[in-house]
Amino acid sequence: MINIIDITTIAEEAGKTILEVYNSDDFGVEIKSDNSPLTKADKASNDIITKRLTELYPEITILSEEGKEIPYDERKNWKQFWCVDPLDGTKEFIKRNGEFTVNIALIKDNKPIAGVIFVPVTNEVFYGDIENGSFKIDSKGNKIKIRVSSKSPTDELNVVQSRSHSGDEENQFYSKYKIKQALSKGSSLKICLVAEGLAEIYFRGGPTWEWDTAAGHAILLGAGGYFVNKNKSELVYNKEVIKNFGFIASSFEI
Repeated sequence: MINIIDITTIAEEAGKTILEVYNSDDFGVEIKSDNSPLTKADKASNDIITKRLTELYPEITILSEEGKEIPYDERKNWKQFWCVDPLDGTKEFIKRNGEFTVNIALIKDNKPIAGVIFVPVTNEVFYGDIENGSFKIDSKGNKIKIRVSSKSPTDELNVVQSRSHSGDEENQFYSKYKIKQALSKGSSLKICLVAEGLAEIYFRGGPTWEWDTAAGHAILLGAGGYFVNKNKSELVYNKEVIKNFGFIASSFEI
């Protein structure tokens, strides 16, 4: 059995390393084969997380954004593994807007069972699992149990929009609801808005990697929410192609 507080400590340690690069003059930006950026901070965070997780839980394999070339023939028999995004929101990091996170999730039988999201700039932590619920530790160290909003689909709703990926499909989806406010955030913070009850729906039409969603998925489930593919089927992990092709994170069943 894992100790989720140990995992929050690892995420915080990685976050401190990220901030060292964030506050420097050299991000060391490279462009990966999928045209997404990579920085010194991504690499440094990944090194810390993989080292610490391996020390604490040597029996659990790690699937990280920076180590994603593991072939499916090897992955397909994994019963459990860590799904890690050492720096979620690299574009936000480069823009220096503070909206980036460290994401660590434990996947068992293709489902997220525990997740941690650390926000380095604000020093906030979100963590949770289905068994024990989900929590937020604010910048002052206060631990708060979080729950999704109790609003119904017919109420006026707050919805979440991506800073970088909004489009016509998203607007069409939201047109079915009465929108009170549209909130924008970077990285997995969008899922956290739903988990802590500040928004009711986050629709994403385009693809994401599994490590982009795994930690937030677990935290949202622990907070009483729902997380499905955009066609409303179950969203599972460790697929042959490790991408999600759109999803809905919500406080009520869609």
